Amino acid sequence: MFKRRDFIKTLGLTSAAWMGMSNVVLAGIQSDSIQGDNAPFKPIRVRGRVHISGQGIHRVAVSDGRSVVLTNSSGEFDLFSGSDRDFVFISIPSGFDIKKQANGSAQFFQKIDKIKSEQNIGFDLKKSGSSDENHHFLLLSDTQIQNDYEANQLLTVSAPDVQQTIKSLNDPNLFGIGCGDLVFDHLELFKEYNQSIQMYDIPFFQVIGNHDMDLGVRSDALSNKTFGSHFGPTYYSWNRGEVHYVVLDDVFYIGNKYIGYLGEEQLAWLEQDLSHVEKGKTVVVSLHIPSYTGAVTRYPDRDTIGGTVSNREYLYRLLEGYNAHLMSGHTHFNDNMIQGHVYEHCHGTVCGAWWSGPICFDGTPSGYAVYEARGSELKWQYKGTGLDINEQFRVYEAGYHPDFPDQMSLNCWNYDPAWEISWFENGMKKGAPERIVAKDPWSMELHTGPELPKRREWVEPQLNDHMFFFRPESKDNLMVEVKDRFGNVYTKNV
Repeated sequence: MFKRRDFIKTLGLTSAAWMGMSNVVLAGIQSDSIQGDNAPFKPIRVRGRVHISGQGIHRVAVSDGRSVVLTNSSGEFDLFSGSDRDFVFISIPSGFDIKKQANGSAQFFQKIDKIKSEQNIGFDLKKSGSSDENHHFLLLSDTQIQNDYEANQLLTVSAPDVQQTIKSLNDPNLFGIGCGDLVFDHLELFKEYNQSIQMYDIPFFQVIGNHDMDLGVRSDALSNKTFGSHFGPTYYSWNRGEVHYVVLDDVFYIGNKYIGYLGEEQLAWLEQDLSHVEKGKTVVVSLHIPSYTGAVTRYPDRDTIGGTVSNREYLYRLLEGYNAHLMSGHTHFNDNMIQGHVYEHCHGTVCGAWWSGPICFDGTPSGYAVYEARGSELKWQYKGTGLDINEQFRVYEAGYHPDFPDQMSLNCWNYDPAWEISWFENGMKKGAPERIVAKDPWSMELHTGPELPKRREWVEPQLNDHMFFFRPESKDNLMVEVKDRFGNVYTKNV
């Protein structure tokens, strides 16, 4: 085991401070984090071992959300924690199975016994049956069920589609990420959400969303208790092949509302976590509220405090030197943003426009994303529920879009600047449609006005950055071709 002196250093405390801490609250720990009782903060020493069939595993990151330590050559760790912490968790190494809880979500953590000042916790891992250098994952954002009807839609419409995708991928290293707003404030529906996860029979990592929180509590520190009872910590990491994965909690509860914000404790944890990840690696960070979206410029007069992360620059700085991808949801539109070294994927949602119909309010189909990692290279497609995965855009006849009545329109929801879009007439390439910030005309039809859509009358069509317009000379043998950044070609004969 580690020496006591090294143990104390994990939190930068002197021996005198360690001896006196039982009656004080550590600097930076708010009184709310006492978890609602009046007991003073208690230091807790957690020792343990990470092993496979008794054989210790070296250099596995172990954390309580504040400190990160590595196992020694025997797989042992010694972690200085406290009664304000709920879990001890590991960053699952590459090449090992992701275990599942009974509810289907990933099992990588254990609860801290807040009564005991010293305790032992062990993690028994199992080697993967095949190399995970190449693997897939699914990103499902905003299932957001609020009642029995929506839970039934999730279980009988969306989940079977996901099952079919899982079957077609046939990847033993496949896992999923639920990117927040798993339910819509009715936390008792975590039961039905978990039923959908169990249907997939692959491990799922969960992200907390603003509608997954305990409301009416006195501070953000107390808002994740129900979520934690189902899924464990709200920020953590794991590894698959050459990719390092991170989940963050960027929903900061401020009483009667929330903001997009990453607290110092979480940023400090991420800094420690990434210090053990080699520069140049691919790092995938999932968080519910996007760090930034095109809606900031599409709607410059709107308050974005709950729609973007206000201190995102510090997250970007921590990700410097990595091939960084941010995975987010929350907005119910699809947006791809490239901010220097960071590529952010803001996803369309499983529930679309809050279970009111087949599309989000930007015209993106209700659905989810399919990602493939080959070594450190990441590829992706958006999969509309009930649609073939090669259905990547929609074309509208001239006259259908009320704002552009003399042009044909096209919505290519997963577009980014590396995509190429062209139209052909009689086999001859005529040009590239013009990209214009606009609304999707089908969304305008389904969602415009105080009485539409009937299930969610407050939903309105939204401007997006992936609408295109063109005027063909002839509709004879008219064909639209879309090529994504990976060279996949999708065509439609119009």
